[in-house]
Amino acid sequence: MTQKKSTSPVRALGLCSGGLDSMLAGLVLKNQGIDVTWISFETPFFSADKAKKASEHCNIPLVTQDITTTYMQMMSAPKAGFGKNMNPCMDCHALMFEKAGHIMNEQGFDFLFSGEVVGQRPKSQTKNALQYVEKNSFFKGAILRPLSALCLPETRMEKSGLVDRTRLLGISGRSRKDQMALANKLGITEYPAPAGGCLLTDKQFSIRLRDLLFIQKNQEVRHLHLLKYGRHFRLTDDCKLVIGRSRYDNQQMLAWYDPAVDARLDHTYLPGPVTLLTGRFDKAQIQTAAEMTAAYTKAGTGEITEIRVTSKDRQTQVTVTTPAVSDFQSLKI
Repeated sequence: MTQKKSTSPVRALGLCSGGLDSMLAGLVLKNQGIDVTWISFETPFFSADKAKKASEHCNIPLVTQDITTTYMQMMSAPKAGFGKNMNPCMDCHALMFEKAGHIMNEQGFDFLFSGEVVGQRPKSQTKNALQYVEKNSFFKGAILRPLSALCLPETRMEKSGLVDRTRLLGISGRSRKDQMALANKLGITEYPAPAGGCLLTDKQFSIRLRDLLFIQKNQEVRHLHLLKYGRHFRLTDDCKLVIGRSRYDNQQMLAWYDPAVDARLDHTYLPGPVTLLTGRFDKAQIQTAAEMTAAYTKAGTGEITEIRVTSKDRQTQVTVTTPAVSDFQSLKI
């Protein structure tokens, strides 16, 4: 094997979700003496929280970067389409590798890597899918998958001696037994469950996102975050109502509330949810929103009550007859 003729350490930049596969891939390379750094990307649909915990647990430095703007551009028309819900997994991975590749070039890393395992996911981690991701990242030949390397063609990193192929693995398929055995060997005792992490794979969230993008035609970051909280109702194509489900929902909704353009509704004296009216609305939508807000308070059905409306720093009170929650379920997204 040809060895790299340099006294400088080999440097690798890896995508990290914070899951077990990411952790194992990083440690497999680190144990070869490679200088490993992770990068984790963030959008309203996934965060770097798990990656931060993995970084602490494995003692591997982590870079985080928000890619919402370019991610939404990709979401408008992913080349490989969507998965079961609104998850563009193949184009998502390609975009992440593209972003990481630019950082690789700018900061002098030798190659990119990830914890992807051949055959672990039926659409996004087949051999063809991995080839698609590499091609569409525009960094073909610079990506290594340490956990499945022996199932894939030898890369230039292995051929040149940057990486010792004999110390890489040939894991494939959906079973996690090999990964769990390797985790035990490497001393990894804490790692998250393999499922979850990306809201785009969630059916209900995807329905809300599709409504926002294609009915309201809105890609504002705060509206993307609001999709995660409360009950959502479509009043008109341009107007939506969000009603909190819990104290936590109320707090999170208020974090993304814009008093310059939204209307906030709550009961004048009874406990109840925070309600946000977003988009374009007039007196008719405010009246409807007030009635719907009342339905989720302690006011009885048919009872006349008062709802406070705060809009553009002005407060008004709207008198409503409290409807039954079932009266407007057809509006629910």
